[in-house]
Amino acid sequence: MDNLEQNIRQLVEEVIKSMNLPTANVKKDSKLGVYSNLNDAIEASDIAFKEFTKVTLETRKKVIANIRKTTMEYREILSKMAWEETGLGRWEDKIVKNELGINKTPGVEDIVPETFTDDHGLTLVERAPYGVIGSITPSTNSTITVISNAIGMIAAGNAVVFNPHPSAKKVSAAIISLLNNAIIEAGGPVNLVTCIDEPTIESAKALMAHKKIAIMVVTGGPAVVKTAMNSGKKVIGAGPGNPPVVVDETANIAKAAKDIVDGASFDNNVICICEKEVIVVESVADKLKEEMKKNGAYELTGDQIKQITALVISDPGRPGHEGAANKNYVGKNADFIAKGIGLTVPASTRLLICEVDKDHPLVWTEQLMPVMPIVRVKDVDTAIDLAVACEHGFRHTAMMHSLNIEKLSKMAKIMNCSIFIKNGPSYAGLGFGGAGFASFTIASPTGEGVTRARTFTRERRCTLVDYLRII
Repeated sequence: MDNLEQNIRQLVEEVIKSMNLPTANVKKDSKLGVYSNLNDAIEASDIAFKEFTKVTLETRKKVIANIRKTTMEYREILSKMAWEETGLGRWEDKIVKNELGINKTPGVEDIVPETFTDDHGLTLVERAPYGVIGSITPSTNSTITVISNAIGMIAAGNAVVFNPHPSAKKVSAAIISLLNNAIIEAGGPVNLVTCIDEPTIESAKALMAHKKIAIMVVTGGPAVVKTAMNSGKKVIGAGPGNPPVVVDETANIAKAAKDIVDGASFDNNVICICEKEVIVVESVADKLKEEMKKNGAYELTGDQIKQITALVISDPGRPGHEGAANKNYVGKNADFIAKGIGLTVPASTRLLICEVDKDHPLVWTEQLMPVMPIVRVKDVDTAIDLAVACEHGFRHTAMMHSLNIEKLSKMAKIMNCSIFIKNGPSYAGLGFGGAGFASFTIASPTGEGVTRARTFTRERRCTLVDYLRII
């Protein structure tokens, strides 16, 4: 048995032992909420949803609080398990990412009713759950997407059936068991969250088509989002991004350089909001590169750029067209990637940088790895125009480092992204070192943006005519 299997078995055994449930409620050697049959998982969550509608809001708050407490206790082991199973990112960064999502994903407090009164009485608008949500989650942010989605969806009163990415199925199943334990301990029903132990593309399609799934929430690539949007159900879709970062001559270059390296190298760039290409005004380009190198970047030059491009891109992007990264290097450490071209760099290297022209494939391809193309341009307006083009109209995320309010405002407006960060690293847009709440489902294609509990609700209006207005 490998280390991951041992970790998961130990975790599940701890969960079941801690529950103090009647034996009949827990199958021997089973994982709570984990099923081998998709229909069984959906039926179980449907029963749980009906039970959950009967609990009080105070109980729902206790459920969310216990989910936060329990997942915080296991955040390190879950991070290591995810890293071991998927081979993506840095487990140390995943701990930070888990802490962020656990602590800052909005809960029941986000479900706020509204009231309206006039001469004809009072109207109350409340937010109600959809029912059983189908959630498809990625390998890149495997643990925290499940946890964050569960917090928001349960806070909204829903049940959830997860179809995790096949390469993250073991750690996802362990999380589902943990979540069920936390929910039951706080007075909620078992199977409020479920998944299947062998998720596939076919099971994802079956989830989309099932009559008891009220809506689909899809966090993944463009293909799965497109498939979901053709399912006939309401879809909240988190699609791809290729976030550009613009640096102009007014920026604090030392800070901008550190922010870019920190953001682009966080968890080896597997988060969709991470900086993917730098566009810098030529008068400060050299200084920016030097400052980046002081903060853990290593610059590739000459033939090294050609070699790294051939290594990490399987389908070259070109102006107006996105490419595809080589999956063998997605989420890998910078020194590991460098070895692929026969180059030895310090193990402390966080980011490989290379200066290229504006038409280079690295600029137009979302790499999801710590390889950063840098393009120098004549002025900030040219930089903004290029940023708009290479973001491909995904309207996902963009960054700008500048002290020019006019240009910051111009880029924010013209990019029209779900997240726009001014003078900070990309992750500030998710509340890590920046104001606001967190989520790892960023629904740019369908327009919800950074999702939250209220995203997973529908409005209900109740009107009382001619009474209860007291003015």
